[in-house]
Amino acid sequence: MVEFEECAQMLDEIADSMPFELYRDLNGGISLLPQIKVHPKALHGELFILGEYIRNSLGNAIVFYHGSINRVYARLSRAELYTQLVRIFRHELRHHNEYLAGCDDLGLLDQKQIDEYLRRNNAE
Repeated sequence: MVEFEECAQMLDEIADSMPFELYRDLNGGISLLPQIKVHPKALHGELFILGEYIRNSLGNAIVFYHGSINRVYARLSRAELYTQLVRIFRHELRHHNEYLAGCDDLGLLDQKQIDEYLRRNNAE
């Protein structure tokens, strides 16, 4: 399990390693919140949101959920966790850049994965 501050530090390192141009119009910034966030379509409370891209009247932002990250990746080494945080970070940043480009391929892929999850778990 990684402490909140250490997780924030890793996310800062990851953010600093990305090309600055990818953050264009991300005026709500990047945040790490302490809570666990369960996906609204979770059937048994076991589907966690690790990060999300948010667009609203306040702007565009990326939010990570420390509680969810710890819940899913508690047993990983620091190096393995860092690799997963890079993956999650790139995923959310891709949502932002696809939005700016006027497409939502990743959103469609995410929805397909949720649909597959629901089919698998409803069949049980």
